[in-house]
Amino acid sequence: MSEASGTPARDYSAFDVELTHQALNVRLFIRLLGWMRPYRLTLLVSVALVIVAAATSVLMPVIIGRVIIDTVLLPNPSASALPDYGLTEATRWLADFLEAETLTAAGLVYIALVLGQVVFMFGHQLTLASCSVRALRDLRLDLFASLERKPISFFDHVGVGRVMTRVSNDIENLFQLLTGFGMLAGEFVPFFLAMFLMFHISHELTAVVALVLPLAAVGTYVFRVAMRNIFRLVRNSVSALNQYMQEDLSGIDVVQLSGREAMNIEQYGVLNKENRHQEYRAINYEVVYDTFNTSLASIAIAGILWYGGGEVLQNEISLGAMVLFTQLVNMMIMPIVAVGQQFNTLFRSMASGERIFQALDWDERLHEPTHPAELPPRLEGAVEFRHVHFGYYDDDPVLKDVSFKIAPGEKLAIVGPTGSGKSTIVRLLIRFYDFDDGMIFLDGIDVNQIRSHDLRKRVGVVLQDFHIFSGTVRDNITLNDPDISDERAQWAARVVNADRFIRELPDGYHTELTERGKTLSHGQRQLLAFARVLAADPEILVLDEATASIDTATELVIQDALHKLTEGRSSIIIAHRLQTIRECDRVLVLHHGVVEETGTHDELIAKQGIYYTLHELQFQDGAVAAELMGETGESEGAPTPNARWRMDDDDEAEPFDPSD
Repeated sequence: MSEASGTPARDYSAFDVELTHQALNVRLFIRLLGWMRPYRLTLLVSVALVIVAAATSVLMPVIIGRVIIDTVLLPNPSASALPDYGLTEATRWLADFLEAETLTAAGLVYIALVLGQVVFMFGHQLTLASCSVRALRDLRLDLFASLERKPISFFDHVGVGRVMTRVSNDIENLFQLLTGFGMLAGEFVPFFLAMFLMFHISHELTAVVALVLPLAAVGTYVFRVAMRNIFRLVRNSVSALNQYMQEDLSGIDVVQLSGREAMNIEQYGVLNKENRHQEYRAINYEVVYDTFNTSLASIAIAGILWYGGGEVLQNEISLGAMVLFTQLVNMMIMPIVAVGQQFNTLFRSMASGERIFQALDWDERLHEPTHPAELPPRLEGAVEFRHVHFGYYDDDPVLKDVSFKIAPGEKLAIVGPTGSGKSTIVRLLIRFYDFDDGMIFLDGIDVNQIRSHDLRKRVGVVLQDFHIFSGTVRDNITLNDPDISDERAQWAARVVNADRFIRELPDGYHTELTERGKTLSHGQRQLLAFARVLAADPEILVLDEATASIDTATELVIQDALHKLTEGRSSIIIAHRLQTIRECDRVLVLHHGVVEETGTHDELIAKQGIYYTLHELQFQDGAVAAELMGETGESEGAPTPNARWRMDDDDEAEPFDPSD
């Protein structure tokens, strides 16, 4: 069912709205981990490595406080009851083994722990980045595949720049999310180990340190609330920059032709200034937050020195224990600081994840038949439109009760003023949009009962804006279809008169074309379009404004190609230039979405209706044309002679023989 036929209109604005603004969406994060499931062994190794690295980072201050100070420099028998996790015995064993001083052995143990912490943390980061990159590679591929399957109606309403942002920027943000969580894990594992060790050493000193933890937590919460709106504005400004740049660069030729460079630069500068303003606000808040947390750590250390110093003087704890506390306090404060530092990344990443999963979950798609019709190896090519009523919006129908038939092998020309619905007929025939059953038929088969992929292999379409992909000329003819051989591709190019200019290219059929084929003329791109369609050998051919933007000389070449291309095929030819369709069997005239006239060229000229008016517009002077325009709208192109052109016998391309 189409939107015009009763389905409620979809709210496309929902695709761009801000979502939940959550800094930590557990459901989304768990769903993201689903893409890491194939790499769970690597992830488990990463988790094990970060736990070992965290343990070694906690043991390093134990060496300084419990071994070097309390055992070697200032031996304190009362400190023997404090946990040292066997490091004292390990130091003595190493001293005996190396026959070295105990202080030297303690230094070697400390160096070993430092090296171990570096190696284990490096392994953790490397393995985490490895599984994250591979998981996001799979996610990016799934997102791209989802976008590839979206119907044309989706891209009619959603800006391409915003879609590209989701595939590129948002995926990159998710990488920062996964690695950011890995960094937090590397911070919080020492946090719990340090807290456990501090409780074993002194409950009182631990309570002193714990006094600053609520302050850090409150500060983090206030920072999060204050930054939420700023982060939203930052994302909006980045999205606006991407959208404006995509639109500007896509139409750069129009920009330069109209001399809008300075104006566009100024407008982009306004958007860029807004982005800088919001980013600067975010930086200011982050600097204040970092300063606040650094001050808390200093306050905690001051409290330890004040209270712990008194405990040392009273022999309640050893000097090494107090020094150990000053080192462990950073392990308790830094995870909270890291949360604040990672909050920006987490918030942006969660928003990116929500947008990515929104795109993946956007369920708009063409309705494929549950039990598709099996097409014969070769269609006869009969086409029927039966009371077709369709509109892109509910309140604005484009086609109104359109009915016509095309017999197998017949060439039908469809003409009409701009906006009359000609291209919409093409889009419905190849099922770019959903519409009611029982409207369009191929060989008596309802096209809604044909898989869209199968249907588009049987209907060849040449659009006015023919798209060239990056790749070779051969690739652009075959579209990498393994069923189309090099011989057939070259035969198709010869038939449509493209072989000459192709062989003049630096590498012939293997010449690499730039994006959108900018190194080719418009006429050459159209000839490649004809070669592409002919190589695919569809039973039905549609030419939508195929000669609307080319010069007269090139049109003469294309006219000959069209004659060969349409021979033996049911064809629909849409054009403003009426000389392109004079050889068609019938002409159908559309006006405001209604079939107003149908007949041969001569019959419609004799009728002196809308078709006659369109025909005369191409041969009258400006004053007469302006008078005739009142009913039909503007015409395209200057008056051109109604000439025909035939290739010389020597230039005529031979039929393709598959056995060659």
